[in-house]
Amino acid sequence: MQSKKWLQNLDWYLIGAVCILAVFGIICIASALHFNLGEGTSEVYKQIVFFVIGLGLMVVAANVDYEYFSQYYIPIYFINIVLLLAVFVLGNESNGATRWIAIGPLTIQPSEFAKVMMIFFLAKFISLHQSKMTRLDFFLKLCVISGIPILLVLKQPALSASLVLVAIFCILVFVAGIDIIWVRNVAIVAVPLIAFILFDVSRENPLIMDKIFEPHQFNRILSFVDPTANPDLYYQTEKSINAIGSGQLTGKGLFQGTLNQLSYLPEPHNDFIFSVIGEEFGFLGCIFTLGLLLFVVFRCIIIALSTRDTFSQLIVVGVAGMFAFQTFVNAGVATGIVPNTGMSLPFVSYGGSSMIISMAAIGLLLSVYDEEEKQQLLDAEPPEKRRSDLRVVGSRRWQQ
Repeated sequence: MQSKKWLQNLDWYLIGAVCILAVFGIICIASALHFNLGEGTSEVYKQIVFFVIGLGLMVVAANVDYEYFSQYYIPIYFINIVLLLAVFVLGNESNGATRWIAIGPLTIQPSEFAKVMMIFFLAKFISLHQSKMTRLDFFLKLCVISGIPILLVLKQPALSASLVLVAIFCILVFVAGIDIIWVRNVAIVAVPLIAFILFDVSRENPLIMDKIFEPHQFNRILSFVDPTANPDLYYQTEKSINAIGSGQLTGKGLFQGTLNQLSYLPEPHNDFIFSVIGEEFGFLGCIFTLGLLLFVVFRCIIIALSTRDTFSQLIVVGVAGMFAFQTFVNAGVATGIVPNTGMSLPFVSYGGSSMIISMAAIGLLLSVYDEEEKQQLLDAEPPEKRRSDLRVVGSRRWQQ
């Protein structure tokens, strides 16, 4: 009986959209890895396993009392820091970056786990001190606390993951009620700063940017500012745009993408999975993918609007912002509207840590949604029945 009520309280629209995206992603990964030619079959099976594990974690997270675990928000923050520090001691280096930790046959990416941990910690910390959001000293304290994991991720280096953490921070403090004057002041500083960065990168002899950014990061920004300065640096973006454009309206068909099947696309199963979708499924395939991701974000916003406490609302908004930002950057890189930086497309790109954390985040949202549904049912009951239910709930929580 309890399981039936729990199933009824689930947001099946959200679950359905996520599962469709994941299955569609597996199909696109199979094409990107030339599954039809017998190449890269192991990664496809791995992604299926990641999805199944993610489904299991989603169910577990949906049944977890997130309010109970919120009392451990400080230990969660330090666990996050320890994991990020462990990368520098136990991490495996690949392509000049140390981002992964091998645990037996598994390889985890702590920067992916940092996203949800940071959402959970900031949501609780801000909800406990929301009255201080308009104070400068508290805002600076938030910046320092959030800046530590961001800098650790950036040091790996993992620029894309650090940008996601920055986006999460900005979204949460904005929703929590930061003084709009501060937003204006930050914009006054940020806009000229971004303009200077782009100007300095494009100079023949940069003043300072080549000393701040890692060489590969500097080159990626340079290729975005001036593609003709070094065509080799713009190769990835150029091939991606060509692939998407060649798909036209309906695409060339599954396993029929010329640039994809002939291995002209860089990282087609991960960072440039959107290019595979554009070439083989066309404009309609791109709209389908972005539409489903937009629907996921939309459902998150609906859940956030229905929540009755700041902590729950900030959790949902943080997850929605994470998905929205990653989608924008991944599609933006593939179409050349933002500088090239490796970022996965939620639920679609290949990657165990990304898939598992994304599914766990959905489970956390389902837990919030379930709690709100129960509260609405409780409010609709007669006062006598409501008092009885409250005593039962209170007794159960005390026993836990």
